[in-house]
Amino acid sequence: MSRIGKKPITIPAGVDVKLNGSEVTVKGPKGELKNTFNSAMNIAVEGNEIVVTRPSDAKEHRSLHGLTRTLIANMVEGVTNGYTKELEVNGVGYRAQKQGKNLVMNLGFSHQVIVEEIPGITIEVPAPNKIVISGADKQMVGQFAAEVREKRPPEPYKGKGIKYADEHIRRKEGKAAKGAKK
Repeated sequence: MSRIGKKPITIPAGVDVKLNGSEVTVKGPKGELKNTFNSAMNIAVEGNEIVVTRPSDAKEHRSLHGLTRTLIANMVEGVTNGYTKELEVNGVGYRAQKQGKNLVMNLGFSHQVIVEEIPGITIEVPAPNKIVISGADKQMVGQFAAEVREKRPPEPYKGKGIKYADEHIRRKEGKAAKGAKK
């Protein structure tokens, strides 16, 4: 039995869960999320808990069991607390600012890099070198943060670029170190 799959998901107060066949809709204070899961998985609401069970011990059903339960748990967590990703902008002259619904960044290019806020995602810039991306959908927040980071990924020599706040950049030595080893 899947250790993760057999755990019931507790529904917090203020969250509404609706089942329509294999489609799950979760509505809460941070928004509404809807997702369709594999029809083989049995999803049921029992009191204030969501229980996911599998029909058999076939390999496909075992692999879908934990996945389905985790995705539903992430939906419930997203509509109650939401998800955030923090990015740091490092480099001389590198900075970010918010103009209306757009994130405008100076990243050492001859032009400014502009990223538009998409529905379901909010961008905050508490400091010129910090970007906070938040939303209810965990996958969407992570994908949007990755797209912003992709505009100028950190380089290994000086560490300039956009990195996650909890990310560690492996630094490399420059040319000078190579000549000194002779």
